[in-house]
Amino acid sequence: MIDKLGIDKLDLQILQTMAADGEISYAVLGKEFDCSGGTIHVRLKKLEEMGIAKGKRLAVDIKKLGYDVIAFIGIYLEKSSVFVSVGEELKKIGEIVRINYTTGNYSILAEINCKSIEHLKVILQDITTIPGVQRTETLISLEEGFSRSLQFNRED
Repeated sequence: MIDKLGIDKLDLQILQTMAADGEISYAVLGKEFDCSGGTIHVRLKKLEEMGIAKGKRLAVDIKKLGYDVIAFIGIYLEKSSVFVSVGEELKKIGEIVRINYTTGNYSILAEINCKSIEHLKVILQDITTIPGVQRTETLISLEEGFSRSLQFNRED
């Protein structure tokens, strides 16, 4: 797949390193990968134009802002055809940071950040009022073991 995209090992190394540290300079990357900073810049620009590298994000410690509850909400839909409309409504709830259309028990699995269990309860009530949502099941995260960007296979 990677060969078909026209990217190589250097491109993957750039993606891997910048996913871990988006503020690293092109010059430092160039030294690390034995090429010029200009080469890094051109490669990254190409990856952005291909839609592989997408923007830059600031990592925010949400716990320091009072968001102490992370939960995963399994959402059962009345029928699969409402996924898009339900997704658009879920997008309006700022505390929901990710949704995935899934196989298995749930139709949608949503990740949510809340300040308290009471806050979570309010969000759950909002979710259950969305047309097409049949019911929900909540899993509360007790602790995050780690969070990282994809670690590319060294043989990719």
